[in-house]
Amino acid sequence: METAHVFAASLWGCRADLVRVEARFEGNEKNRTDVTLTGLPDSILRESKGRLLCALRENRLAMGSGNLFLNLLPAAQPKAGEGLDLSLILAAAAARGHLRSRRLGTTLFLGEVGIDGGLHGVRGGLAAALTARAHGLTDLVAPPATAEEASCLPGLRVYAAESIAQVLLHLTSETSPLTPLCPPTIAQHQPHGPSVDEVRGQALGKFALAVAAAGGHRLLLVGPPGSGKSMLAARLTRLLPAPSLAQCIQMTNVLASVKRWPGHIVSQRPFRAPHHTASYAGMVGGGQGLAPGEMTLAHQGVLFLDELPEFRREVLECLRQPLETGSITISRAGRQAQLPAKVHLVAAMNPCPCGHFGSTPNRCRCSPHSIRRYQDRISGPLLDRFDLRVQVNSPTLPDLLGSNPKQPNDAQAGPSESTLMQTILRAENQRFCRSQKLNNVDLSTGELDRWVPVDASGVKLLENASGRTPLSGRSIQSLRRVARTLADMDGAELPGPNHLAQALSLRLDWTEQDKPVLP
Repeated sequence: METAHVFAASLWGCRADLVRVEARFEGNEKNRTDVTLTGLPDSILRESKGRLLCALRENRLAMGSGNLFLNLLPAAQPKAGEGLDLSLILAAAAARGHLRSRRLGTTLFLGEVGIDGGLHGVRGGLAAALTARAHGLTDLVAPPATAEEASCLPGLRVYAAESIAQVLLHLTSETSPLTPLCPPTIAQHQPHGPSVDEVRGQALGKFALAVAAAGGHRLLLVGPPGSGKSMLAARLTRLLPAPSLAQCIQMTNVLASVKRWPGHIVSQRPFRAPHHTASYAGMVGGGQGLAPGEMTLAHQGVLFLDELPEFRREVLECLRQPLETGSITISRAGRQAQLPAKVHLVAAMNPCPCGHFGSTPNRCRCSPHSIRRYQDRISGPLLDRFDLRVQVNSPTLPDLLGSNPKQPNDAQAGPSESTLMQTILRAENQRFCRSQKLNNVDLSTGELDRWVPVDASGVKLLENASGRTPLSGRSIQSLRRVARTLADMDGAELPGPNHLAQALSLRLDWTEQDKPVLP
């Protein structure tokens, strides 16, 4: 008796866990084959016993009379999915003595097997490839659709097989009928989404978008209905820098885990705008198989929350920890999964239920109590995590009609898209030459002390600001990060007091501005 070992992968959330399939066959005189599968398999895997035996007989690899023992390691970790079919069949064939190959120890096998021995694609090819490379495996064999997805990852030989017969020939013959797939080329990043130049007026809002894009800062837009908050937010993806190869692979892996793989490596950042009725699980992820939520689907892209106070309290509070760490840790039945959630957060809201509190053209009809209750739907800790808070006023009629006499040669107010892109590119070059950080929002305390020193005039400025409205420790560090971004956009080596003052001006404390006093 000999124990065979074959490597497989089980998808959990956005990642694939390495699974080692052990198989042993013991003959008897019962004139039947009994299959025992252990290692916490799910119902899909338990039903694979019949498929396994039929596929083996179809390929003239009958097991004969005896007991076939299959074990999935690690035994204490639940296994799920039909993607383990191929590895189970190969392990059974090797345990029976039908298969001898040194490639079994260096290859990960993934795919669903039909009773006729044909291979069918499964999701998670790219996640399985990442796991195989991380554990030192050199090859991956999967059905064509899954293999094409896995071939997106460089540094791994990926083979596409349509049947078990092809896999067996690949493992046993000197000249394999399978050839490694060529990694697909990544399309050159092109700005996508609506243009910033389409926005009339809103010079401050456009500049705030550029600061958010240049430093990865979180942005809150506050203003009356119809002022253009959603229009501005929809244009942030166009200003974001081109993603790196690692970021492209991460975005592609997220789409592949929810069966939305587009057939190539994604090079465009996502834009997700969930409705305010989204549930807790819909935002952070959950359900059967731990499906990713909106925060994960927006990974490396923009997550736009319109009508922010209308979201349920528990949904908003679940954003706080992922915004700091860039990931979501979910525990289910004693098992944890870490989902990526590095997002550019943009939110929009009205200052009151009717939307016209503090607005000059229209008079607010809300009572002081209703205004206070509406604003208090956003908790202080969540509000504190928005580095930029900008008041968006309604554009004037000349701006909307393109007939502003102050700007006879320009139809829109504020900087153009090309000008904003130049400042963002300048900031990106400054950042990479300095610390190789992807975003200034990720600067640590030590890096802030090195790259954003505050002199006496800056300390006095912060003291005066704290005297009007108390600033938390997070707020002060946030102001320093924004000041660093503003200095990068200006091409300055170190931020000065003017950059710190500009950062303060971009952090409007709308909860204190003209706030109604309750009796």
